[in-house]
Amino acid sequence: MTSLADADLSQLVDEWLDWTETGRILGVTPAKVRTMVKDHELAAAVPTPGAGPRVPAAFLDDDGLVVKGLGGLLTVLHDGRYDDRECIAWLFTDADLPGRPIDALRENRGAEAKRRAQAMAL
Repeated sequence: MTSLADADLSQLVDEWLDWTETGRILGVTPAKVRTMVKDHELAAAVPTPGAGPRVPAAFLDDDGLVVKGLGGLLTVLHDGRYDDRECIAWLFTDADLPGRPIDALRENRGAEAKRRAQAMAL
């Protein structure tokens, strides 16, 4: 099995946003997006060589907000020493939730995803 660190993010994530576009959707500056990534409110990675850092579009909901529960889940994973790339890979990998953890968060079923993240972080 491929480790999270080796996952091909360009295959897992359908749509990526650069920090300018992420900021436009959230109504903040690209610098604020960078701060949100640093503070684990969002996660970003370079999906393909030379692309620059991007945020998965699925991290933002239809109302232009960060998906509910994402920040807490990212904090749990980071506390378990996962980096942003590994966090994104885990969120977009079809686990036995059912489905991908990002879908559980987007459908307001994040409690089970958070429990599994806590178990992984031990």
